[in-house]
Amino acid sequence: MSGLHGEAVDRLYDTAGFGARVPRGRRPALVVVDLTRGFTEPGFPTGSDLTGVVEASARLVEAGRAAGLTTVFTAIAYTAAEADGDAVAWLRKAPGMRTLVEGGEAVALDPRLPVGDGDHLIVKKGASAFAGTSLAALLAGAGCDSVIVCGATTSGCVRATAVDAVQAGFDTLVVREAVGDRARGPHDAALFDLQAKYADVVPLREALAQVAALGERKEPS
Repeated sequence: MSGLHGEAVDRLYDTAGFGARVPRGRRPALVVVDLTRGFTEPGFPTGSDLTGVVEASARLVEAGRAAGLTTVFTAIAYTAAEADGDAVAWLRKAPGMRTLVEGGEAVALDPRLPVGDGDHLIVKKGASAFAGTSLAALLAGAGCDSVIVCGATTSGCVRATAVDAVQAGFDTLVVREAVGDRARGPHDAALFDLQAKYADVVPLREALAQVAALGERKEPS
């Protein structure tokens, strides 16, 4: 394993050709990953206090709605049979996720999020919002050319979703203040890797400005 740090790491990645700027799409979708109570509230076994992430994501949702963006919320939820059985491989590795059962409080979207009637909900069984779901088809049908990702957790479902978004052909942004994790180390490492290889990790103010500019270009109805 390399012992490089700081500027040496930057030079290594620059030499390898990583970190190019991602094009900004004209019709992005906002994908809000797993901001359910089981992840955003510390009282749940799988959760932590993600108040700041929820607040930043709420600002993105409101800005996206004003600009006419397609907004997709995701949630992990298992049937009782899946949660109690051995059919889901991920649950053998992460058995704490068995508490995320359909209809339970842990799988409800955080009530602080401004969910609208026109927003979409994708229920998933794995980390990526694309794996085994209709998300790619939904975005293609809506004419989306790129994805803005926020949510939880940075090192898990956010990272998996952003990687699969790129593999599905969507230029991808990850909003720094609007993603969070249980620990700082995995959070920072995931953002570093995403920025280097898959997405642009951007500050909230930049994402809000981009969305606002898209709203200003909307044709009047």
